Amino acid sequence: MPHKPRRPCSHPGCPALTDGRYCPEHQRLADRQYERCLRDPAARARYGYAWRRARARHLAAHPLCELCEEAGRLAPATTVHHRVKLADGGTHDQANLQSLCAGCHSALHLREQNRNRRHGSAG
Repeated sequence: MPHKPRRPCSHPGCPALTDGRYCPEHQRLADRQYERCLRDPAARARYGYAWRRARARHLAAHPLCELCEEAGRLAPATTVHHRVKLADGGTHDQANLQSLCAGCHSALHLREQNRNRRHGSAG
C-alpha cells in the first residue's frame, strides 16, 4: 500500500521532507521549546528519569494495548497511562500503570474530559 507523500518541514525555511510535522533536527528544537516554555513545571518534575524507566519497564512487560485486548483485538501499546493521575496522588507503581495504544489513550482522555465538563470540575 502506498504511503502518504512526504511534506516539507514546518520550520520556516527548512527544505527537508518529512512524514511528521518537523524534520528530526527541528523536532528536537520544538520538543525543547515545549518543555521549556509551555509545559507546566510541576508536570516536568513528575515526568523525569524515574518515569522514563518505569514506562520502559512497563511497556516491555505489557507490549499490547490492554483495552484492545479486553475487546478481543491485538494492538501494540505505545503509551503508558496512569490509572490514578500523579496530580491526584497516583504513583509510577506498576499497579497504577496501563499500556495503551494511541487511539485508546486519546479516547480515554476524551471521555475523562467530557465527564469533568458534565460534573462541572476543571480537568
